[in-house]
Amino acid sequence: MNIFEAIRKDHDKQRELCRLATSTSGDSKGRKEMWEKLKHELQIHADAEERTFYSPLIHNDMMQEHARHGIAEHHEMDELIEKVSETDMDSPAWLVYAKQLCEKVEHHLDEEEHTFFQLAGKVFSETQKTAIAKDYLEEMKKHR
Repeated sequence: MNIFEAIRKDHDKQRELCRLATSTSGDSKGRKEMWEKLKHELQIHADAEERTFYSPLIHNDMMQEHARHGIAEHHEMDELIEKVSETDMDSPAWLVYAKQLCEKVEHHLDEEEHTFFQLAGKVFSETQKTAIAKDYLEEMKKHR
């Protein structure tokens, strides 16, 4: 498995958790569970991705700006996660904020998959793509 396949697999999981979390209602057990899963998944993914995938790219002239942009979007998502977490689950605002977060997540994932991956694919050798995937998957496993 290469880094792009590993990340895309987690992106699919995030999309599904977003869908499930935003289809819940009120201060329910289901909403709490889905929110905790989504929040945890987004946080460990961003951390592992920045450490293993973005880190080597930030030193590449062609990729530096793209890597910085991706990291900035992770920070925007962190702020939205905080906003959702601070909002009462039975408040209508909770769903509004959760949907804003998921729209940001969706935008970020699409941008990575359709632009960032293509460019990064030109930077890494096949060996590097596999080695980075191994590091990424180990990081994810540590925190799951």
